[in-house]
Amino acid sequence: MTPSKPRQVFIQGVTQDGKPFRPSDWAERLAGAMSSFRPGGSAGGIGAYIGYSPYCVPRVIGGVKCVIVSEALRDIEPMAWDFVMNFARDNQLQVTDACLVPDE
Repeated sequence: MTPSKPRQVFIQGVTQDGKPFRPSDWAERLAGAMSSFRPGGSAGGIGAYIGYSPYCVPRVIGGVKCVIVSEALRDIEPMAWDFVMNFARDNQLQVTDACLVPDE
């Protein structure tokens, strides 16, 4: 049996009442705050680079800014998972379970 991939949660930049969420760079800020959560931990020193964690990445989907959060983040750091999900709840953002289909 093959292990199933962790599900992905899409936090959309649209509030529950349909209004765009502000500030406009919210997705990049949220993903940036989670950038240290990486497979194998954060690499410091001369080999370190600025980039997003594969567990929490900003994307624009259908013209809407989103943050795609892998459920694997919950296994790695439950407090980080709670932070991201509480951010969505506190700001009344729309959250959807889905999976991202890569471009061909």
